[in-house]
Amino acid sequence: MSNHLVCVGAVTGSFGVRGEARVKSFCAEPSAIANYGPLTSEDGATAYTITLIRPVKGGFAARLGGIKTKEQADDIKGVRLYAPRDALPKLPDDEFYHADLIGLEVFDTGGNKLGRINAVHDHGGGDLLEIIGPNINGAQLVSFTGATVPTVDIAANRVIVDLPDQSADD
Repeated sequence: MSNHLVCVGAVTGSFGVRGEARVKSFCAEPSAIANYGPLTSEDGATAYTITLIRPVKGGFAARLGGIKTKEQADDIKGVRLYAPRDALPKLPDDEFYHADLIGLEVFDTGGNKLGRINAVHDHGGGDLLEIIGPNINGAQLVSFTGATVPTVDIAANRVIVDLPDQSADD
């Protein structure tokens, strides 16, 4: 995927019988998804204008340009929606788009490389960085807080994590 696109939402299915789609927003202000111009599929091949109709459980009922029937809305279930990076608001220095974090190399406070950020998850309790690397069994989740991740250096393509002591005295 191109670095100039940022995932701002996803189509989660149809809503009703008139071609409306159910859209889940990944924006800090969920309704802002409609402010970023036509949204595209990940490959940029398909563009959708978006008009939010009303909030529904898990997102919004929305009209997407080119989608006229329930079947067409069902066919695009799972499509992730991307906005051009330059359409998004500038962030303060201590805030980051998830897309900026994915792929960054991860080092511990001693300078040892742990791996890289594979994904950023938010299950309601705050962001978690999913770190994968050769010495990590599967993936390790790290809370994305200032205490645990004291340094994020996008320009240097790296983050520093201060992992809690994992030796347990049971």
